[in-house]
Amino acid sequence: MKFVTSEQMREVDRYTIEEMGIPAMSLMENAGRAIAEEVLRFCRSRSSETGNRSPGLLELVSNPQSDGMSAEHWIILVGKGNNGGDGLVCARHLADAGMAVSLVYAESPDLLRGEAAAQYEIAKALGLPGMVYDPETGGIPGLRGSDEARGRQATGLVDALLGTGTKGAPRGVYASLIREANASGLPIVAADIPSGLDADTGAVHDPCIQARITVSLAFLKAGLTQYPGAGAAGEVVVRYIGIPRALPPGMAAAGAVLTEETLRAELGVDAGRPREADGHKGTYGHVLLAAGSLPMSGAGLLAAKAALRAGCGLATWALPAALLPRMLGAVPELMLAPAEDGGAGAWNEAAADEVLRLLEARDVLAVGPGLGRFPGEAAFMRALWEGASRPLIVDADALNILAAAGGLAAWPRRDAPTVLTPHPGEMARLTGLQTAEVQRDRVGVAREFAAKHEVTLVLKGSRTVIAAPDGRVFVNVTGHPGMATGGSGDVLTGLIAGLLAQDLDAVQAAALGVYLHGLAGEQAAARRANPASLLAGDIIEAL
Repeated sequence: MKFVTSEQMREVDRYTIEEMGIPAMSLMENAGRAIAEEVLRFCRSRSSETGNRSPGLLELVSNPQSDGMSAEHWIILVGKGNNGGDGLVCARHLADAGMAVSLVYAESPDLLRGEAAAQYEIAKALGLPGMVYDPETGGIPGLRGSDEARGRQATGLVDALLGTGTKGAPRGVYASLIREANASGLPIVAADIPSGLDADTGAVHDPCIQARITVSLAFLKAGLTQYPGAGAAGEVVVRYIGIPRALPPGMAAAGAVLTEETLRAELGVDAGRPREADGHKGTYGHVLLAAGSLPMSGAGLLAAKAALRAGCGLATWALPAALLPRMLGAVPELMLAPAEDGGAGAWNEAAADEVLRLLEARDVLAVGPGLGRFPGEAAFMRALWEGASRPLIVDADALNILAAAGGLAAWPRRDAPTVLTPHPGEMARLTGLQTAEVQRDRVGVAREFAAKHEVTLVLKGSRTVIAAPDGRVFVNVTGHPGMATGGSGDVLTGLIAGLLAQDLDAVQAAALGVYLHGLAGEQAAARRANPASLLAGDIIEAL
């Protein structure tokens, strides 16, 4: 599923109306109807009379009383732009379905223009009740106390205040309406995007609508793919409104959400990881991991085991020699290669030569999990960076070594594929930004960094971002909060390495690895009595 920025959506609208000749009024009609259908779907799902069955709008209109819609009273919050026009269409269809509706205008309806103004005239001709919001004279009727004008309390709200073109925090009456709507505790269905949410970055302004459902119109908006915006949006439903699925000529989507279909259609990989009938261990590649140190040996073990679970034919773990006796037999399928450490159980500059020698007979190198920090670390890392002629995955302390040694701007471009897998704190060190700055625009930061440094970047976290050197971006939506535990990132590194060894390119391996990692986390969490007890090793066992 593709997603777009607010600027791209404006161009899509313009192209559809001006170049293709599809009337703007038709698009608004379709948009409002789609929002109404989602409101009705929600009402039916919470109704004990009808269970979870979700009929279409025409069936609801044919016999609204039997569907319990007469018990509903929804307030439509109407802004002065096209988003407000969508809300007016929605109100009309809800009324046709037998529901009581009330229109609350943020500003005088006289300020409406174009198609939105035409929809206001239709609503007025139909006699739909409406009022201009005035926080000084009682606020939104129906949310508190008795509503003498309508004789009933509201059961839900539609947020049609501010659309994707709005920037910055809502002010004035819009801010008051949003705060009052949130304080009501009623379910809110947002038209296109919750008012107060940045459509491009997912940043949540103060105030911002806290929606139960967001009906994203035509295309998913980039800001709905990232937290905290994804949290404010609730359930996100993308609805077709007559705008063609194909983007205008010359326009590339801002990114795509990772699904099995995206993996297959956009990246050419099968999430089922099929095996050849005549395959053997040499068919599926050999991973080398340089990882682990005396206090963090488990990180290397997790990464190595995950590489094997990813399906690579062979895996070798290069580790400080003092650790080897402790690791013997921990994973019988794993080969161990000791690097001379002087008995300290830590890495040193000279160990890079041994790692590069081992890599000559292997297909992929992953470095970083549990590596630790040590004298000569910059020279060690630079030797691997410059000397590894195979694909390289850099994680954890290896990323911190890169950052401390001047960042990628101070390091030469690699000819072989390179995958970096930072969490937000590591990304901040690599870019020189604050962690909060990284989190405010995860997609933008990841895209810019990957293109500038010609690497594949995996910016970890809820809704992990995978950015390719050519500007493509993918956002993962698999995963579970229980995965927020030590070692999960080490598992991901090994998983990507194991896939990269199987003749996938860097972007394919990174995207598939992140997707499978999240899916395994979901399955592992489901097996626990409490998902808070999830361990990183459980993720491996669910792969």
